Amino acid sequence: MGKATGFKEFARETPRRRPVIERVNDYFEIYLDMPEDHVRTQGARCMDCGVPFCHNGCPVNNIIPDWNDMVYRGRWKEAIRTLHATNNFPEFTGRICPAPCEAACVLGINEPAVTIKQIEKSIIERAWEEGWVVPEPPTHRTGKRVAVVGSGPAGLAAAQQLCRAGHWVTVFEKDDRIGGLLRYGIPNFKMEKIVLDRRLKQMEAEGVEFVVNQHVGADVAVEDLRKQFDAILLSGGAQDPRNLNVPGRELKGIHYAMEFLPQQNKVNEGDRIADQISAAGKRVVIIGGGDTGADCLGTCHRQKALSIHQFELMPKPPDTRAPSTPWPLWPMQLRIEGAHEEGGIRDWSIATTHFSGDENGNLKQLHGARVGPPPKFEQIAGSEFSMDADLVLLAMGFTGPIKQGLLADLGVRLDPRGNVAADENYMSSVPGVFAAGDMRRGQSLVVWAIAEGRKAARGIDTYLMGDSSLPN
Repeated sequence: MGKATGFKEFARETPRRRPVIERVNDYFEIYLDMPEDHVRTQGARCMDCGVPFCHNGCPVNNIIPDWNDMVYRGRWKEAIRTLHATNNFPEFTGRICPAPCEAACVLGINEPAVTIKQIEKSIIERAWEEGWVVPEPPTHRTGKRVAVVGSGPAGLAAAQQLCRAGHWVTVFEKDDRIGGLLRYGIPNFKMEKIVLDRRLKQMEAEGVEFVVNQHVGADVAVEDLRKQFDAILLSGGAQDPRNLNVPGRELKGIHYAMEFLPQQNKVNEGDRIADQISAAGKRVVIIGGGDTGADCLGTCHRQKALSIHQFELMPKPPDTRAPSTPWPLWPMQLRIEGAHEEGGIRDWSIATTHFSGDENGNLKQLHGARVGPPPKFEQIAGSEFSMDADLVLLAMGFTGPIKQGLLADLGVRLDPRGNVAADENYMSSVPGVFAAGDMRRGQSLVVWAIAEGRKAARGIDTYLMGDSSLPN
């Protein structure tokens, strides 16, 4: 695949980021487009490796070597057909997926991996520019109706697949706009919402119906959906945030990340938010060192925080792949996101012990200490500290789907982790009710959500029709 000797001749090249001094003053995407000849050169690095372990790393089973080769040879239209065969939304994964495919790249054993993610993004952006991405409505309708509850990547992928199979699909979203975490969790500097909106227009033209401001289990009774639809897909995500149960948690100025991030995204959409949670001029502490914490960090930079600290309970990862996660496993190693380049102080092995505030209940200080390694995280004597803080953002992940309302009303069985239990066809314990994405597997990646949505669509199609021609 690619040029036979390309991996020997060409070095890995990644897209350049816009200058920090420029990008922290806006919410546009931080990455610059890579010139076509550079992308084709990167495609040339794909090896004829015999067993393409990138397939093993990619949850949607992208046919990566094939479209790498097509890009190298300038066969862009064939490349997008091959890419779309396994991935409904490569413009999403090409921007916000951490690229487990690259971690599994055979070249990555002893050389920098192929820039698979950038090539993927380049293919889909070329396809949009050339007008190759068009509505693909079904040639016939089955008369079956499917309700998709939740409009994140899992729900959208399932909806598009089911619509193309000929079913009438209605997507219910509790927020005021479609997209789930793509809309209100991912900051614009990582993915501008025009990228989402153009895909939604395609889906509407194919026949998918979107209904907003309808919270199933609250505004809409579950039993009404069961009467109106032949099947239901639960794709509402894992929205129950992990709390920090320490003294002082109730003080004003301590918020979950998903209270903070959606508000800025709404402002970017043109909304006005009364009493918006803002980092402007404040001493901010972000608790949690993952992607959500980095999203909070980048947003705080743009809101002009006075200072920002980001604390993580786990020890600092090694700079390169840890021996405990050898190729082709996803590597445990330090990752530097664009937001980290922009400023702030990162620190590891930090536990927050309590918060203190003033007589009006406003946050004033965070108190913490250094801790030892997991699993005990024992506090290190003499390491206690206190620091002034005006805003604390909790970005420690999610414990699973919200149980009250929808899930309780349906009475679906949960797995030991508190997620919706489903069989190999993604059907829950309630006949005709399916589950996919974070609601079924727990907090995960956008690429896993798309993969689950596609597989659930096949399960639903089989349930409705007795068989399915949708890809697995």
